Amino acid sequence: MSRTATAPRGRRARRGRRGVVRNVPLRTHWLLLTVMVVTLAGALLIQGYTRHMFGIGDDAAGAGGGSAARVPAAVVHGGPVIDSATTPARTARPRARTLALTFDDGPDPRWTPQILAVLRRHHVHATFFVVGTEVAAHPALVRQILADGNEIGVHTFTHADLGTLPGWQRSLELREAQLALAGATGKTSSLLRPPYSSGNDALDDRDWDAVEAAGGDGYLTVLTTQDSEDWQRPGVAAIVANATPHGSAGQILLMHDGGGDRSQTVAALDLLLPQLAARGFTFATVGDAVGIPQAMRPAGAGDHRLGLALIGTLTASAWVLRILGWLLLAAGVLAVLRAAAVVAAARRHVRRRGRAWGPPVTEPVTVIVPAYNESAGIEAAVRSLLASDHPVEVVVVDDGSTDGTADLVESLRLPYVRVIRQANAGKPAALNTGIAAASFDLLVMVDGDTVFEPDAVRALVQPFADPRVGAVSGNAKVVNRGGLLGRWQHIEYVVGFNLDRRLFDLGQCMPTVPGAVGAFRKDALLRVGGVSDETLAEDTDLTMALCRDGWRVVYEEDAVAWTEAPASLGALWRQRYRWCYGTLQAMWKHREAVVSGGAAGKLGRRGLLYLLLFQVLLPLLAPVVDVFAVYGLVFLDPLRIVGLWLAFLALQAAMGAYAFRLDGERPGVLWMLPLQQFVYRQLMYLVVVQSVATALAGSRLRWQRMERYGTLTVPSRPAAVPAPARPDGHIPQQEPAEDWLDEVRGAAGADDVIYLRSGRTPGLYADPYEAPPYGHGPYGEVTDRPR
Repeated sequence: MSRTATAPRGRRARRGRRGVVRNVPLRTHWLLLTVMVVTLAGALLIQGYTRHMFGIGDDAAGAGGGSAARVPAAVVHGGPVIDSATTPARTARPRARTLALTFDDGPDPRWTPQILAVLRRHHVHATFFVVGTEVAAHPALVRQILADGNEIGVHTFTHADLGTLPGWQRSLELREAQLALAGATGKTSSLLRPPYSSGNDALDDRDWDAVEAAGGDGYLTVLTTQDSEDWQRPGVAAIVANATPHGSAGQILLMHDGGGDRSQTVAALDLLLPQLAARGFTFATVGDAVGIPQAMRPAGAGDHRLGLALIGTLTASAWVLRILGWLLLAAGVLAVLRAAAVVAAARRHVRRRGRAWGPPVTEPVTVIVPAYNESAGIEAAVRSLLASDHPVEVVVVDDGSTDGTADLVESLRLPYVRVIRQANAGKPAALNTGIAAASFDLLVMVDGDTVFEPDAVRALVQPFADPRVGAVSGNAKVVNRGGLLGRWQHIEYVVGFNLDRRLFDLGQCMPTVPGAVGAFRKDALLRVGGVSDETLAEDTDLTMALCRDGWRVVYEEDAVAWTEAPASLGALWRQRYRWCYGTLQAMWKHREAVVSGGAAGKLGRRGLLYLLLFQVLLPLLAPVVDVFAVYGLVFLDPLRIVGLWLAFLALQAAMGAYAFRLDGERPGVLWMLPLQQFVYRQLMYLVVVQSVATALAGSRLRWQRMERYGTLTVPSRPAAVPAPARPDGHIPQQEPAEDWLDEVRGAAGADDVIYLRSGRTPGLYADPYEAPPYGHGPYGEVTDRPR
């Protein structure tokens, strides 16, 4: 027999008041996330290309040595300034006793200002061949170069070897370098020095192709006749000797103001300039030395705007990369801290295993099973509870199921089981109905997709020997471990959830007693107002409320229950979305615990802080790790990135092996940890992203029905099970759970219906309403028809 219950009117009113909150799926945050990902990818691509694809290296790195058959003899033996746009190509040399000082690879924020200071002190002007990325990074320094009367040429955008690039990339390198210069100074330059170039006689066919292409774009290529070799940092005296001309012929001298430590260059320049001046040499820019009119021209308005946009983009992308680096460091620190904390806590917790809480707790327990469309697993769940080696009554609260859940339970005709039907009102209302109908002071709450080990209830209630304990969390394990998804969730339950619960137990800040397996004092639940429906994670909300009320919440790892985990990515997404969103709601609801004292303060400053750091912030930072890993594999040292990933994986594997040993699980499944880093890990942090976005948007989700797969089986029951006290007061010892009901069945006629009404004398009645009034007895209400 079942009875119908309705949710309290006041609770429905509260639900109604919250009805103004949106209950529709959120889409804007996914659009925002997509835009952010695309922007981030673009920023990283820009940084990867500009900072790591090429980069500034030693001048010798680009030495060619290939065939020079296509290089005109007039160029090989001509001057260092080449105009390849004419046919034949023309060259030019500096005037006699004229030294054109040139500096490559800058501007550098440390060395360029020092070189400028030396030039000002000796009243000398020079030509600076700048790298576009450095111009974008230090535009004010480029403007200072011009303000001092110096000349600027381009040295490509990323210091790429033009001779090795395809045509489109050569054009890109020069175009972007000019835009950076135009954005920084409002000017453009017709002077180009190809990276890794030297004298005319070093040109090979690939270099000449690049020179010809640059000439077609309007550039004059500037090579060198005198190399100070300061890029080798041979010493100040050697640089001065290398830079000193041996005759009176005009020279174009190569030096560097960027690309590394240029302290020797600065010192050598300060010695070289007065020495050459004493020999009668004059100093000039390249344009002045060879008579090039207007080597620099004002940039067009369009190029100036594009240049400013380019500089802004590069600056923003550099900040993105810098911030990502900080976030990556934070994620690494958090991961290591969590690993250290949970392992240390687990080691302490295991030493307390098996401790006696006080005299054995033997009093009967009411088990509440809220059920909404649980027909696939409800029979296994209920039968497992009746197989317990501790006296129980089972109250199944059917929350408006449409799949015959209540009818199925009733048709089983099981003793100590009663079914209460109510209109669909949500899981919190179903739990509150069960609490109100419970016959005993100790309550166990279990989901309809969970089966208990025979000793689970007994283990779960033993901590109640301590009067300070108000709730106990059990050890939930995944029963459907087949396939990748099942194994991944099995690892997560053992390594993640159970290690965390040991830490929370020691810290006296348990934030969640899981709905799958948890025990409570009835009076503790009534003191906090029962189960609230103000959050989606009613179990977390309830546990936090108990902690704030001063109750101790502990973890009993020997109370094992088996639960069905989602078997599809969609079902897993919905479950974890509900969990995460509900946890955020509960954290916000109980935020005042952070500034409270006593047990509430422990929850706030320990439990809530842990949840914030490791279940919210760390998952939000997890995408940074993945993005940086891809970035590193493409643009940085792949071996180093793989090494870091393997180190992180080894840390997880060590934690996993320890957690599996504590839980008595076979560690063989841990070989799937590397695979868990793909798809599953991304799904988990995307759940957090969506949950945070949903919470910030003020949307509300409903209690969602999870898919059930019927994989549950009843654990082996003990040979004899103690029963709750009969209505006549007799307590049978070691009596099989169904024996007494079978005795009553044997006394019934073929047409009789047995209605056992608890709290009064049991008997046979043709109508339930003829039975003695319902009372809070040990059996609850049992309905059975003779077989």
